Amino acid sequence: MVNKNVIISVNGRQSFGSDEMNSIELITEGKYYKKDEAYYIIYKESEITGMEGTTTTLKIVDGKVTLMRFGMTNSQFIFERGQKHVSYYDTYYGAFTVGIYTHDVWINVDENGGEVRVDYMVEIDSHPTGANDFHMFIREAGRTNDTQYGAKS
Repeated sequence: MVNKNVIISVNGRQSFGSDEMNSIELITEGKYYKKDEAYYIIYKESEITGMEGTTTTLKIVDGKVTLMRFGMTNSQFIFERGQKHVSYYDTYYGAFTVGIYTHDVWINVDENGGEVRVDYMVEIDSHPTGANDFHMFIREAGRTNDTQYGAKS
């Protein structure tokens, strides 16, 4: 059974039209394990992401990524190529519906870690808010980044 302490690097981008883009990069420690056929990545959000006090879990199985957040922010987003999923996003300031339309999901994980890329559109209360993507690298803590999981252009 895979159960490791890992270093997680997440690069995320949001675009709000033709010339407005926000980027964020987070490097944090977390847990990585496999249960049945699914891989799980768990880490605590920080002040940098604006979700301090929230734990994020990604479940990866059958070409689908489910992102679950519990704590100060509660949500569940399902990223599945070519599909739209609607869920509730519960924050300190209130709850609203979020629609996620996933353009593409690219997964390359195994017992050693790997990477996940997701390209998606977001709707809040049925109003489009922009295009988003994230690229996550998972590697065992204490292990140097190697070419297998290095950045690809």
